[in-house]
Amino acid sequence: MTKATPKQQTTTAELCINTIRTLSMDAVQKANSGHPGAPMGLAPAGYALWTRVMKHNPKNPDWPDRDRFVLSGGHASMLLYSLLHLTGYDLSLEEIQNFRQWGSKTPGHPEYGHAPGVETTTGPLGQGFANAVGMAMAERHLAAGFNQPGHEIVDHYTYVMCGDGDLMEGVASESASLAGHLGLAKLICLYDDNGISIEGTTGIAFTENVAKRFDAYRWQVIKVKDGSDPDAIEKALIAAKAETKKPTIIMLKTHIAHGSPNKQDAADAHGAPLGEEEIKVTKKALGWKSKQPFTIPKKALTAFRKCVKAGEKAEDRWKKAYQKYNKKYPDLADGWVNALTRFMPKNWDKNLPCFQPEDGPLATRAASGKVLNAAAAIFPSLMGGSADLAPSNKTFIDGSPEFQKKSYDGRNIRFGVREFAMGAVMSGMFLHGGVRPYGGTFLVFADYMRPAIRVAALMKLPVIYVFTHDSVAVGEDGPTHQPVEHLASLRAIPNLTVIRPADATETTEAWRKAITMNDRPVALILSRQKLPILDAKQTARGVDQGAYILSNSKGRAQILLIATGAEVHITLEAQQMLAKKGVAARVINMPSWELFEEQSEDIKKRILPPTLKNRIAVEAGISMGWERYVGPQGKVIGIDRFGASAPGGTVLQKYGFTANKIVAAALEMLKK
Repeated sequence: MTKATPKQQTTTAELCINTIRTLSMDAVQKANSGHPGAPMGLAPAGYALWTRVMKHNPKNPDWPDRDRFVLSGGHASMLLYSLLHLTGYDLSLEEIQNFRQWGSKTPGHPEYGHAPGVETTTGPLGQGFANAVGMAMAERHLAAGFNQPGHEIVDHYTYVMCGDGDLMEGVASESASLAGHLGLAKLICLYDDNGISIEGTTGIAFTENVAKRFDAYRWQVIKVKDGSDPDAIEKALIAAKAETKKPTIIMLKTHIAHGSPNKQDAADAHGAPLGEEEIKVTKKALGWKSKQPFTIPKKALTAFRKCVKAGEKAEDRWKKAYQKYNKKYPDLADGWVNALTRFMPKNWDKNLPCFQPEDGPLATRAASGKVLNAAAAIFPSLMGGSADLAPSNKTFIDGSPEFQKKSYDGRNIRFGVREFAMGAVMSGMFLHGGVRPYGGTFLVFADYMRPAIRVAALMKLPVIYVFTHDSVAVGEDGPTHQPVEHLASLRAIPNLTVIRPADATETTEAWRKAITMNDRPVALILSRQKLPILDAKQTARGVDQGAYILSNSKGRAQILLIATGAEVHITLEAQQMLAKKGVAARVINMPSWELFEEQSEDIKKRILPPTLKNRIAVEAGISMGWERYVGPQGKVIGIDRFGASAPGGTVLQKYGFTANKIVAAALEMLKK
């Protein structure tokens, strides 16, 4: 890439752009850590978008009809922090100076909830792009459901800024393909086409034709030859907004570390401070007059702060429009407020299914489908789908259309075979507000979406994952489709609540818990095979505390049998067999480790008495982790190997998941 000659700042726009650059350089240098190159190259795009095109109110970052901005390349965080401070958000210069330090609002990568105006947590490349797709989907769904002729209370754009690294990640491809299929015309991507990655030029690994690729995805492609020209960028943004049938990608030819005489277009400008001497010569090359770091010229600040008044005026216009809407469509207005606030009516759960033993065996995935549909009738904001597995996952909302180009009001999303995108899109939908997303796939494919689950847990987003086909009982599909390590893998993620119900009744309780959860995601782990329905008097509300005594022993218990999911039933059989042999066993059902750990010590000790050392845990997954509950004298009946192709019942029997195996293990333990 040819070197760019930095313009001397002769206009207010150039002064503003260079203010972003110098703030970014200075913050990274003070922290002695960070990524100065991308903010310097993208400063013109940030300036043009935030001051000339984007609809936002710095004094009310949560205004519902604001445009959304996602910095998918989260390493360029100083670009975002500079724009937030300069345009008038509640992010002080002191916080900029405290970049990447303990307790600051300016962490190394943007984190949702730390600073106002940060719409999502980004850093793992590609995920922010998919979050933006989810936000654009939520906007279209709410607009279709609430807007009326002449009364459009939902009318905003989602802007995402990404780089070469984002577009190399598969999740960006998955979500871009979905966005093009759905015709999300209010999604606009600014692509930092600087040709540089950490290891060198993109020519070493990324030589595809991005324009043709996005054209194939059914996106509008606009090229800006000079990514340092804010007027050209503004023109491209206006053209992007004029497109009504396709999302748009604006390809900006930029220079990493723009203006640096020795680091511009160099790979080492990506993730390391420029150095004090290079900053001096760069500021000189840019025509920067001040020698003091963190200088913000009054003229530049005045220009940026015009966003405050413009934003207040824009929100005032929307409020007046909403008042008219509220007067003419009061029921719709109530629904809009309910959706945004996640309002839950009193006794909302009274019509959730109640299952009885006489109903006969039922797979928990089938029970989940029934509960989902009952909940969907109560909560219009509940929407979601599956990664091409809806008939198996039972994730379809009956009576609702599909979410498609011509039916954005639909609540059934066809994510396609795109598990990672599904997870990240769900996060974006929730972050937008107004919808409560869920998504389903087989438990074994949770691996494909694990990075999205992790970031959702980091943000504490109460999205709902529906994972079916939960063990080697999957059967004939074999070890590629039989999860064994996945329960432990999900339980290892902080802030994620994993619930594995033992029957249909517990599945209702699991959904009740998931819907009422406000501060973390929930993973529902559901069976393919049919399971007997337990007496609701025994199981009622047991899920809520994570573990409970399902069946107590007659007389003082000699051994604890702990199980989850389908294995609860063979454990109950084992208890009865042991009783005939004169052994008193207590059965503990533990559908959720995370919920159990939240209980008081008194409750924990009542369920798992410290004095009762003889313990056996039974679960069709790897044994790792169960040692915390069985203790040094205990035993775990689990699966510490991959599965095998055979009928599900055969695999379970061959792997030792029988009542006889549990009885034998218990008797052996009691001999010691």
